[in-house]
Amino acid sequence: MCIQDLLNINPYSLKSEAKYNLLNKELLSLTKYHYENSPLYKNMLDALEIDIKDLRNYTDIPFLPVRLFKELDLVSVSPENIVKTMTSSGTTGQKVSRIYLDKETSSNQTKVLTSIVSNYLGMKRVPMLIIDSSDILKNRTMFSARGAGILGFSMFGSIREYLCDSEMKINLGTLENFLIKHKDQKIFIFGFTFMIWQHFYNELKNVEYRPDLSNAILIHGGGWKKIQSESVDSEQFKKSLNEVCGIKPENIHDYYGMVEQTGSIYMECENGYLHTSIYSDIIIRRSIDFSIADLGEEGLIEVVSILPKSYPGHVLLTEDQGIVFGEDNCKCGRLGKYFKITGRIKNAEIRGCSDSYAAKF
Repeated sequence: MCIQDLLNINPYSLKSEAKYNLLNKELLSLTKYHYENSPLYKNMLDALEIDIKDLRNYTDIPFLPVRLFKELDLVSVSPENIVKTMTSSGTTGQKVSRIYLDKETSSNQTKVLTSIVSNYLGMKRVPMLIIDSSDILKNRTMFSARGAGILGFSMFGSIREYLCDSEMKINLGTLENFLIKHKDQKIFIFGFTFMIWQHFYNELKNVEYRPDLSNAILIHGGGWKKIQSESVDSEQFKKSLNEVCGIKPENIHDYYGMVEQTGSIYMECENGYLHTSIYSDIIIRRSIDFSIADLGEEGLIEVVSILPKSYPGHVLLTEDQGIVFGEDNCKCGRLGKYFKITGRIKNAEIRGCSDSYAAKF
């Protein structure tokens, strides 16, 4: 079953055995492809004395540290086939990851993102508010992770309204007019966690105006480090937004994703868990020996995705820690593993869009 076939089914509809067989076939095939088409990837596997013909399970495929994309130009297609270069977020002075996309990989990322997010928003495009500035999209060929996130989610908006000016100040008049025009309609709001807290929530809590966003669905991401340092967790975040604009806590969804595996994001369900889809998986590894952790055990997060074809980013070890709580039995009804992020490893660089912006802010 190829990606095009998967797009015709619910992204949370395969039980563990069927999903494992699907991912195993695709990821082993991708490993062979990258070995044959990326000299750097081949050199790394050869140095590890890996015989790809002996690999039987995707859990045994050597992972690449996600930071490696800051140091090397990892690519599996000819330069003339690269149509887009994406860069990760980072603070001033940090190196950024550079991800090279061909037409096929870029197209599949878009289609898979649509499949996953439509499970939460529905198939119909709706009026969209973006808690950011349109200035971030000035260079359309060299996307930052922040710009790519905005652009990727923008396809779900029938019309799009940016709420921030170039100084990241919220225009409350724009918000009020938007809500008058789209009264009683479902509204989609997108933004990065710290920006929503700093520029949207903090602005609204200090004014009398209380917009009615009870029909809205908010999707946000990019890291929690800065606002958690202010003793704000997910529950407080949702409660606070509900108080200033009426948005329902169950309609606020965090997501976990990275520029190195754009498209195959992990969305938060109504019960507060992030979910793997049929396009991806996560493996929790013990930091002491990289063995696979048990359910409920905290460890390093390895992410796998069947989307990266133009670059060898299909099996990556992140610098995040997390816990898998179960598989195929979340109360929300979605199949697949469900998990939570518990933090970053010590001395890891700030890299999420939200956290990188917060550090600069």
